[in-house]
Amino acid sequence: MATEKFETSLKKLEEIVRRLESGSLSLEDSLKAFEEGVKHSSFCAKKLDEAERRVEVLLKRKDGTFAREPFEPEEG
Repeated sequence: MATEKFETSLKKLEEIVRRLESGSLSLEDSLKAFEEGVKHSSFCAKKLDEAERRVEVLLKRKDGTFAREPFEPEEG
């Protein structure tokens, strides 16, 4: 999973959730799918944390302090 992209891992996680929600898996298959899902979830969370740190670096002021501002998506 080291060379995997966030988007790929997220799609795999979404597919695992669909399979688990379908209720068609055996208990053993459900446990295996859940275990794989936890790995993808952890990977995605790590990537999101890394992205947040990169954004903070970009928002760093010249004096070394951070300018934290709430994210407000553009409307329209």
